[in-house]
Amino acid sequence: MRSILLLGAGRSASSLIEYLLKHAAQQQWTLTVAERDLAQARKLVQGGEGAAHVVELDAAQAEARAALIAGHDLVISMLPAFMHMDVLRDCLRLRKHVITPSYVPDALWPMDAEFKQAGLTVLNEMGADPGIDHMSAMRILDGLRAKGARMEAFESYCGGLVAPESDDNPWGYKFSWNPRNVVLAGQGPAARYIHHGQLKYIPYHQLFRRTTRVALPGLGAFDGYANRDSLKYRGIYGIADIPTMLRGTLRKEGYCEAWDALVQLGCTEDGFNLELPAEATWTDYLCAFLPEGGGTDVRLATAKYLGLEPTGRAMKKLEWLGLFGTGAIGQAGLTPAATLQRLLESKWVLGPGDKDLLVMWHRFRYTVENCTREIHASLSVIGRDSIHTAMAQCVGLPIGIGAKLLLNGQVRQHGVLLPLAPGLYNPILDELAELGIAFREQEVEA
Repeated sequence: MRSILLLGAGRSASSLIEYLLKHAAQQQWTLTVAERDLAQARKLVQGGEGAAHVVELDAAQAEARAALIAGHDLVISMLPAFMHMDVLRDCLRLRKHVITPSYVPDALWPMDAEFKQAGLTVLNEMGADPGIDHMSAMRILDGLRAKGARMEAFESYCGGLVAPESDDNPWGYKFSWNPRNVVLAGQGPAARYIHHGQLKYIPYHQLFRRTTRVALPGLGAFDGYANRDSLKYRGIYGIADIPTMLRGTLRKEGYCEAWDALVQLGCTEDGFNLELPAEATWTDYLCAFLPEGGGTDVRLATAKYLGLEPTGRAMKKLEWLGLFGTGAIGQAGLTPAATLQRLLESKWVLGPGDKDLLVMWHRFRYTVENCTREIHASLSVIGRDSIHTAMAQCVGLPIGIGAKLLLNGQVRQHGVLLPLAPGLYNPILDELAELGIAFREQEVEA
């Protein structure tokens, strides 16, 4: 019997756990789910076709974490991204394979040679975005290369949204993954991409103002904003000389305009703590970011400060959140972003009867035999329910399939890997298609 250790059982783990349990008997593996919230872990394990051992673990406790890792053959880390390096160092020291859905940390690349020397494989960026986006893009790019095509442009967008039948708030958004990541989206270094050979940079304070309209077949138009670093994937994808490349995130039309208002106010700042008491109102919270002398009407003062129409759609979204109301913020001493997150978690909740939607769209522009053409590839997945969400399926299932390939010796490369080779992306995409997660491709004249 092979043994798998899953660290973390949060929002994106449900479909992964279901997959691993469903295949446990046939694949002869056991599953241990380690989670700080035992009730959450047990809820996700209950009803599975196999048995999983659930243990309580605070993954920040190094000794307990290492002891669990030592007793398993493969470690899957679904922990917050900032915790992955500790897990990866443990896995190298204890000689364990590891899979994560997260971007490769910069500190991991220098360890590549050590993992190779130890005969260990680290599969990274194995979720939806990053993950399925890489695999689907590479399959098409490799096919175009085989035809002798010259790439002119590649654009890729992904969004975790709410399904149309569950879209009942003016933001068109509900949480289907880590709320903190949503609140802090886009912070850090400026977004980087290339357009017609010109390098472009978008600092955070401009990010949600520089959007692109993206139309998806059968779903309508969305607003897309640039991800942090599109440039590094030119080399990774083997298209270093491409004149246009952009990777971005999709949101429902109007979301970015209203979110930009929160950015401009300072509500998404995470570098200092507020001195407001727990009984302070959301109006007090908002006033803390407005200049003095704006008058007693906070709503009008906010609109004036932001240059927005007082009755416009962005202001209506802020009002729907309760930011101009008398409700209490409920907890003192948090950062502005963490305080805002508490409000959003109460307003953007994915209810028991709700379903989410994950969408992805690629555009490839290429020239072959003096003819310029485009391929548009789109994916849309609706969740089964509020537990087995589209996000959980698209993050968890590629990881589960990757675990099967790795444990069965079908991943022959060692070291730090992304799912960019046919030996990885073909079997994963093929099985995902069997599970109902498949792209639709359309070739058009450019």
